[in-house]
Amino acid sequence: MKRLLIVTGGGDCPGLNAVIRAIVKRASQEKDWEVLGSIEAFNGILREPTEIVVLDEKVVAGIHYQGGTIIQTTNSGGPFNWPVKQHDGSWTTVDISDEMIRKIQYLGIDVVVNIGGDGSQRISQALYEKGLNIIGVPKTIDNDLSATDFTFGFQTAVQIATEAVDKLVTTAASHNRVFIMEVMGRDSGWIALNAAIAGGAEICLIPEIPYDIQKVIDRINSRFVKGRGFVNIVIAEGTHPIGGEPVGTKSENIGYRNFRLGGVAFKLLEDLKLAGCTHEMRATVLGHLQRGGVPLAYDRVLAAQYGVKAFEMALNEDYGKMVSYRHPEITSVTLKEAVQKPNLVTLDHALMKTARGIGICFGD
Repeated sequence: MKRLLIVTGGGDCPGLNAVIRAIVKRASQEKDWEVLGSIEAFNGILREPTEIVVLDEKVVAGIHYQGGTIIQTTNSGGPFNWPVKQHDGSWTTVDISDEMIRKIQYLGIDVVVNIGGDGSQRISQALYEKGLNIIGVPKTIDNDLSATDFTFGFQTAVQIATEAVDKLVTTAASHNRVFIMEVMGRDSGWIALNAAIAGGAEICLIPEIPYDIQKVIDRINSRFVKGRGFVNIVIAEGTHPIGGEPVGTKSENIGYRNFRLGGVAFKLLEDLKLAGCTHEMRATVLGHLQRGGVPLAYDRVLAAQYGVKAFEMALNEDYGKMVSYRHPEITSVTLKEAVQKPNLVTLDHALMKTARGIGICFGD
């Protein structure tokens, strides 16, 4: 009996359960495969006692439309950053990847499928270099992996953000207000850009284009006549003004190394006031609403394709690679290529041309 271990790491994402289900359903067609799941990414393997569950057809029945992940996830800890409490009560992190690999081998696990974004796939690559049989599946609502056309969960996040813009448009128009809506996007502005176009926002601010506050004010003012008018601004969380820095705080969670972004919408509101913008303004943060809920049909289909492909790669012992969508094919790339460069919005991208063509301002 061969064993495959599924790991879901990083932030949760619509479609994770659809990938898990697809792997299990495809594996069930083979007579000598067992599928397991590690609770909370690699932490389930690392903990004592080990937290691993059997994933069979009964367990995954009907989970494809559910948000989140039935085996849970985390963006803290992991094999290269495991939290350890010291004698003085303080915490530090250590590399226990070699110990984890030995444990995986002891448990008779033949291959690991790591479903995650850039950070997760960097872990995959590092583990592969240490000799672990591992396959990656791209997952991130930010769509910031350049080795695949799309990541599952992105379209659902865009739909949620667009629906939020739709609701704010009517409120802004009713009150002659400026509404600033913050969406996710640490380094890339794909969610913001798509939601701004689809939702009809007048201004879109993204991490790739540092903005000039005066140009933002000029566009806002152009929308008002004798005090009447409205403006909707969509801003990605990693956005910053020219010469400025992203807004956020250092996480207090042990083993979590990312700078915790958030609050840029309120910062923009205050900066606009300080720069002389006198219109009534409100800010809202969409936050984790973008990660949750029922995945769209598009993301369920893509997730199913990824899951089937991942298992077939395991079947063929095609390790050290990540599943990839290159329209119209589901293929694969090396993990090294997968994390080589991020997928960022470029000034000459077709969507940017569309956005500028319908008059969206980027503050540049």
